[in-house]
Amino acid sequence: MFTGRIVLAQVMDFIPRRKFNVCVECYKGNYKVQSFSCRSQFITMAFAQFTGRESLRDIEASLGALGKKLYHVGLQDKVSRNNLSNANKRRDYRIYEDFAKVLIAYARRLYVNEDLGIDLEQSAYALDASTIDLCLSLFPWALFRKKKGGIKLHTLMDLKGNIPYVIWVSDAKTHDVAFLDMIAYEPGSYYIMDRAYIDFERLYKINTSKAYFVTRAKTNMDYSRRASRKVDKSTGLRSDQTIALKGIKSSEKYPELLRRITFVDPETKKRFVFLTNNFELDALAITKLYKYRWQIELFFKWIKQHLKIKSFFGTTDNAVKTQIWIAISVYVLVAIIKKELKIERSLNEILQILSISLFEKVPIEQLLTKTESQNEKKLNCKPLF
Repeated sequence: MFTGRIVLAQVMDFIPRRKFNVCVECYKGNYKVQSFSCRSQFITMAFAQFTGRESLRDIEASLGALGKKLYHVGLQDKVSRNNLSNANKRRDYRIYEDFAKVLIAYARRLYVNEDLGIDLEQSAYALDASTIDLCLSLFPWALFRKKKGGIKLHTLMDLKGNIPYVIWVSDAKTHDVAFLDMIAYEPGSYYIMDRAYIDFERLYKINTSKAYFVTRAKTNMDYSRRASRKVDKSTGLRSDQTIALKGIKSSEKYPELLRRITFVDPETKKRFVFLTNNFELDALAITKLYKYRWQIELFFKWIKQHLKIKSFFGTTDNAVKTQIWIAISVYVLVAIIKKELKIERSLNEILQILSISLFEKVPIEQLLTKTESQNEKKLNCKPLF
């Protein structure tokens, strides 16, 4: 029988303690703090994310019921609503932003050789944004519309491992396309985006950076065809053209040639028109590459469903950003555990298992890889009815 450490303590072993301390010291997170350190705050908030706690009172009651078990995960301080609320309100959220970036950098190294399913040596990134609605009466600083509040989570995701690479939290009024100005483009890499990001001046910046973009063309785009290539229509491809923009402003902002690919999905019969500055990759590969952009949609859906960023434990700007960055840290931490332990389960399955097993005394690798079914284990017990 395993009598070692509880699962949450084993999860925290994947946290690089020294680098976490560097982030804390950079912003003097523990300055004049006598109890409830930044580490205690992180562990408490991570517990809330893993187990889906709904409020500060819920967190306090849940952890209070665990008694001495808290000591074994490093929670030597009493967790109270007041302590956690003050920490989220006053401690610089950049501590957890910087630490999330540390975890992201490590996760990307782990997934660098992940197979995309396309013969592609370069990195491929998907970018998108998601708005998180907030109650304007509780979050007056997050004014979005007259009677509505909100913030926007802009994300650039590395498709090898689906790891968020660049994240920017802005007010909900900020247009999606502004995120393109925040990115340092890597030569040879692919940046995949939807029509909301079509700004020919910014797209030309990607081109001059010797990087590639793949997006969907707008229906009212004014262009002239310069050349056409043969396509295999049995694959769903309809055309592969070289075009030049004709609009006065758009042609000035993007003076070079573009590639326009038309594709009809064989299953849904939906028609897509793609725009790219890459003339070397096979046309069908371009369509497949765009299809992978949906991974970032799944990321937003996953993080909203399984991590607590829809209901916040504080109402200040700092508290909201603290919770968002710790939620992202938990997502990346699960991805790290999956890769380090070579777990075949999905991130969703891993999180569900951890949510009900955090204070069990069982080896984490055994917990996440065990496949024994109930039929294989006979229980000697009498039925209740």
